[in-house]
Amino acid sequence: MKPVIVVHGGAGRIPQEREDGSRLGVTRAALKGHSILKRGGSALDAVEEAVAIMEEDPQFNAGIGSVLNEKGEVEMDAIIMDGQNLGSGAVSAVKNIVHPIKLSRLVMEKTNHMLLTDQGALDFARAMGVPEVPGEKLISDRSLERWKEYLETVSKATPTPVPVPNPTLTPNPQEVQKDLGTVGAVAVDSTGNVACATSTGGLTNKRVGRVGDSACIGCGGYADNNIGAVSTTGHGESIMKVVLARLTLYHMEQGMSPGDAADAALNSMKTRVEGLGGLIVVSNSGDWAARFSTENMSWATVKDDQLHCGISAGEIRTQSVEEALGSIGS
Repeated sequence: MKPVIVVHGGAGRIPQEREDGSRLGVTRAALKGHSILKRGGSALDAVEEAVAIMEEDPQFNAGIGSVLNEKGEVEMDAIIMDGQNLGSGAVSAVKNIVHPIKLSRLVMEKTNHMLLTDQGALDFARAMGVPEVPGEKLISDRSLERWKEYLETVSKATPTPVPVPNPTLTPNPQEVQKDLGTVGAVAVDSTGNVACATSTGGLTNKRVGRVGDSACIGCGGYADNNIGAVSTTGHGESIMKVVLARLTLYHMEQGMSPGDAADAALNSMKTRVEGLGGLIVVSNSGDWAARFSTENMSWATVKDDQLHCGISAGEIRTQSVEEALGSIGS
């Protein structure tokens, strides 16, 4: 089996001034995952480290750079899944850590649970010796500006003081696209094992305690050695309604290619619940696809020592891994 990794930096609307940073971010993540796979490492290690790279990059809505909730705080969700034994770990509404994806793996491997939330997740992180950071260290200038912009918009629209409306109550408003930047990775390693990982800060001005799709098995991600692995991104409430990751793999079980399965699942979500989003998928045989129904989605993949990446519909930029490593200064 020739190993393959695919990563995404979130579906939504990527302003032109952020395109280069988004491409660079997903390229670095894909190359990191590839380096692990090339040394014979596991798909699970590859997706974890690829996502961790993006959690450190303020270009993305995950880890450092996560969007802010209604109180101006960062609350993050993440999931990781091993296709070999269907093991999974997740965290939701977690604060004060840079790498929710690493905490998710600890949940999978060190507990009998699949999902820990809020204070319980933080207590577990402390018990595991996971480093904490002040909440403000996770807040990027862009996230703070988006939060303030939203508050100003609401204030102008409602002269009488009222509670700030929750954007997740409407079915996938176009404004939500500005917030999307969930990160994820899927991989198949040289032994044929698959894995997925997804991490996000959620939606700007979300209610305290809101949990999106990323922490929910079958929604934000799913991995099964019998089929393949998926990581999703987009409007979380819509993704949860159709269980997007598992729906994609269901279509593959029926004989569809990864690309056709992804298109069918995204079309079903758009038709059924007016939801927009994107996903990456890899089959257990190494075929892959990156699809989205939003304006943009940053993605990158490495297969056969060739890096492919894109942001807009139909865009595929290709270079050798050696050239890519040189271009990012590695």
